[in-house]
Amino acid sequence: MKILVINGPNLNMLGIREKEIYGQRTYPELVGYIERFAEDKGVEVEVYQSNHEGDIIDRIHKAYKNTDGIIINGGGYTHTSVAIMDAIKAVMIPSVEVHLSDISQREDFRKLSYLSMVCEKTICGKGFDGYSEGMSYLIEKYGK
Repeated sequence: MKILVINGPNLNMLGIREKEIYGQRTYPELVGYIERFAEDKGVEVEVYQSNHEGDIIDRIHKAYKNTDGIIINGGGYTHTSVAIMDAIKAVMIPSVEVHLSDISQREDFRKLSYLSMVCEKTICGKGFDGYSEGMSYLIEKYGK
């Protein structure tokens, strides 16, 4: 099984930005966490990060017929990008939305998630563990 993990804008700034919300762990630590979990589960994983909406859409398109599942943390695009939502819908790859923080407990504008409209599951507020929970969901439902 191959899982693509997509991280959107500003996730590369983990450990620097808003530590009271996102904690002190860094983006390289997140990538290592994801890669170790995937290795332990015997699945192939690719971790991709971009601050650019079009690049994220292109990477989703590239996953078509090459990827079994997607984990996506759209960052701020979660609340604004119909285009990323449409890209996920277009490729028909089982997808899970993940957020480090609990977006339902934050600013009102964060309560709308376009990604949740096309993802099978949304996991919020579990920090790095949200990624492993999302991967476990895909592995259990769609197999290795």
